[in-house]
Amino acid sequence: MPDHRSLSFVVVGHVDHGKSTLIGRLLHDTDSLPAGKLEEIKAVSERRGMPLEWSFVLDAFQAERDQAITIDSTQIRFATELRDYVIIDAPGHREFLRNMLSGAALADAALLVVDGAEGVQEQTRRHAYLLHLLGLKEVAVVVNKMDLVDYAADRFYEVERDVLAYLSGLGVTPRAIVPICAREGDNLASRSPNMPWYEGESLVQVLDRFAPRRAPVEAPLRVTVQDIYRQDDQRIIVGRVESGLMRTGDTVVFSPANELARIRSIEAWGTENPPVEVRAGQPVGFTIDERLFVERGDVASHQANAPVLTNVFLCRLFWFGRTPLTVGSSYTMKLGTKRARVTVEAIEKVINTDTLDGGQAEEVKRGGVAEVVLRAQMLLAVDSHHDFPTTGRCVLVDGFDTVGGGVLSTEDYPDQRQGLRQVPANIFTVDHKVTADARAARNGHRGAVIWLTGLSGSGKSTLAMETERKLMAAGIQVYVLDGDNVRAGLNADLGFSPDDRAENIRRVSEVAALFADAGMVVVTAFISPYRADRDRAREAAAGVFHEIHVKADLATCEARDPKGLYRKARAGEIPEFTGISAPYEEPEKSELVVDTANSNLENCVRQLVSYILAATNGS
Repeated sequence: MPDHRSLSFVVVGHVDHGKSTLIGRLLHDTDSLPAGKLEEIKAVSERRGMPLEWSFVLDAFQAERDQAITIDSTQIRFATELRDYVIIDAPGHREFLRNMLSGAALADAALLVVDGAEGVQEQTRRHAYLLHLLGLKEVAVVVNKMDLVDYAADRFYEVERDVLAYLSGLGVTPRAIVPICAREGDNLASRSPNMPWYEGESLVQVLDRFAPRRAPVEAPLRVTVQDIYRQDDQRIIVGRVESGLMRTGDTVVFSPANELARIRSIEAWGTENPPVEVRAGQPVGFTIDERLFVERGDVASHQANAPVLTNVFLCRLFWFGRTPLTVGSSYTMKLGTKRARVTVEAIEKVINTDTLDGGQAEEVKRGGVAEVVLRAQMLLAVDSHHDFPTTGRCVLVDGFDTVGGGVLSTEDYPDQRQGLRQVPANIFTVDHKVTADARAARNGHRGAVIWLTGLSGSGKSTLAMETERKLMAAGIQVYVLDGDNVRAGLNADLGFSPDDRAENIRRVSEVAALFADAGMVVVTAFISPYRADRDRAREAAAGVFHEIHVKADLATCEARDPKGLYRKARAGEIPEFTGISAPYEEPEKSELVVDTANSNLENCVRQLVSYILAATNGS
């Protein structure tokens, strides 16, 4: 029986492998051409002295006809007996990769076109990787131009093996691989007598088995805010429900502000009975019971499953800017309806789409695929694409040019939302009768937080303990906080996930600030790998915080490996180990750098003790 859900699919593949010809002939064979279109393309073909050219159905631009390439992604509708379709014809030429990306992002499914004579080519692999990157599960392959190889079964099976070998490396299993001749209509709407050895379905039958990408109603709620309308004395928030379900009376949190409100009403025009709920895929206008500052780009969600708030994240991207992407370059990122300035902090690896290997590189050239770390100037509401295909992808813009696009991952980065916790009501600041000056006069020095940060094995704890001994001998009230004495008690309930590590550092920051407020010098020895966490520690102890980078390169730390942790991490026994499988963000502007890789312990201790005594006026 007919399926009334429309399905959109993108047609991709190497340039000149016959995508537009395939679409034009498919429209003809399903009786979907507009009236007069067949006569038009016949006339155009005759004027140009060429056989009937089915690609002219799609190639609407004169520039494309002159160059015989597709420039922009084109959408066109057709129907089979079972359902309606929207075809997205994506360009195969390398110069127009960004248009292909935008087209593929809209699709429920994909057809990958491979020339039977030429076989798998560079752009075949590149486009297949992009489909994998966008998370498209419904994929079929057509091996086109079988007439050029005399409809030979052996050649089809050879191409089929190459395609399957590559797709399996991506974790993609195609629904079918169909041998066709698009120009002649072989195996499109019906089985072809030219390939009796093929016992599979026609292309139309394969398409009819594709499952539409269902609106993710059961996923956590995401509403992207597009605008704020004012009607009389009401402020109506307008947006789109990207996933989940929102009902009147729900309490939602707006990110990145982390502000809560209750849905007072869901607005509808032209009806006396406004809806009480809206679902994924629907536009929505709604009001809330609080006068919050909500703006375009904000994301509304339920509090229990809110997006991650972070200013640093991983992006797996395609790069099509004319200028290579390099560390330190800045771009405008479009994330849903949000626009934010981001800087490339690191290029983790560049993917070879031929071999699927990843390697180090100083830059990402045009047409390259890479994993890069991006840092924003503000906190953003970020979803990992694996869990949220719609809200987990982004586009990078340089001026007015789209230069990159990809999908996001927050897997190795903590949720900074907990750093935005609001002070509960009825909590008041204690007004001490003992001043900081009085404490300093009694102790002979001022309080301070000496925050040691560096890789595991860089020497933080050794340096901290020896510094504590020297300072105590000099009459300084000092105490060391490190992982062992904190995690044995105060933070015994925390694990080692990114979020738990962030909470560990948050608690240490607050305790250290209290130590310093009491007039003591507290030395902390924690990896504290995330810059945002250290920035919050600085805020907690404002004016008395001193960041000390205990610097040693990874090779030096791994060679020391005093607890055997690196060995276990390399063996996969310790997941998310900093420097191996989790990131370490070096300080940008630390107050002091102690280089333990190139200086002995005695010199390092002398350097640190001298700094602390001067900073606290201890002597």
